[in-house]
Amino acid sequence: MEPEDRRRLVEVSLAADRLFESVGLRLPPDDPTLMLEHCSPVLVAGRPPVGLAALTVLDGDAHLEQIAVRPDHGRRGIGTALLEAACAEARRLGHRRITLTTFRDLPWNAPWYARHGFAELPEAEWGPQLAEQWRSEAKTGIAVVPRVVMRRDLR
Repeated sequence: MEPEDRRRLVEVSLAADRLFESVGLRLPPDDPTLMLEHCSPVLVAGRPPVGLAALTVLDGDAHLEQIAVRPDHGRRGIGTALLEAACAEARRLGHRRITLTTFRDLPWNAPWYARHGFAELPEAEWGPQLAEQWRSEAKTGIAVVPRVVMRRDLR
């Protein structure tokens, strides 16, 4: 991510959030600027940007904070390319695993990640930072339908 990408990436994130409305989910208001400020690296697809994958670290593992693609650029493999680039970058940075939180039943969420090598991570295996992430997301009101924590081995 370049500094000049920030405004466009906020737009990408907000546009991607509108997909949830198409299935009747109303997510709480979101300010992607905060996520972009605390995540590193943020991988970008396209010029101008049409997608992003934002990484952070929780409990020593890479954590995919968000992956988003503008809906008008969906179903072209951009999300898959971003996911694989995020996993490759996490591996390059020395991480053995990558985690994420997502909606359990939406086809472009947990089922999609499962097709890409992620498996549900039982709560007993969460570290303290991942548990805090879960609680923090719940406090924002994002848990409008069932959510899960997932993990993929990068080795």
